[in-house]
Amino acid sequence: MTSKSNTFAEPHYQEKYRDRLFKAIFGRNTEQSKRWRLELYNALNNTNYRDPDALEVNTIENIIYIKMHNDVSFLIDSQMNLYEHQSSPNPNMPLRGLFYFAQLYQKQLDKEDKNLLSSQLVKIPNPNFIVFYNGETERPENYRLRLSDAFVCEDKSGNFEWTATVININKNYNKTLQKKCKPLYDYV
Repeated sequence: MTSKSNTFAEPHYQEKYRDRLFKAIFGRNTEQSKRWRLELYNALNNTNYRDPDALEVNTIENIIYIKMHNDVSFLIDSQMNLYEHQSSPNPNMPLRGLFYFAQLYQKQLDKEDKNLLSSQLVKIPNPNFIVFYNGETERPENYRLRLSDAFVCEDKSGNFEWTATVININKNYNKTLQKKCKPLYDYV
């Protein structure tokens, strides 16, 4: 008897703890969490937004039949932002991001009652996928993961690419970002 592998397998206890803490700080719908989420967005993008309600939260929560949910996602200024937390290196983040964004865009198109079968181009918010890493395995301060690395046949044409920007938030990494965002600094 063969066992089916779970596409989104359950993380270990320590990884769940860190993930839950990250979501508790930046992903809840409380006034404090909204302010912290905006502070993190401003720190990452060198912006100075002041209204936490300008971020429209659209986090995916356990979709029926698929064990899939993301950590923090929101819309602001024509940009769809997805922040994921990882405490172990995961080269599959671009593929996970593709799945997450497909769901987020579907929700957005349904909300706006847009039709993909139209002869008019349907405009969508720009994607911004950030993975915050704070595991024990040594990783660079910042790096990019590419979906094309997972293709069975090497394809360097760039005809289709999806990326995840990984930001190492361990102690002594990305100090400038942590100084700009006290909740992130406190989390680390």
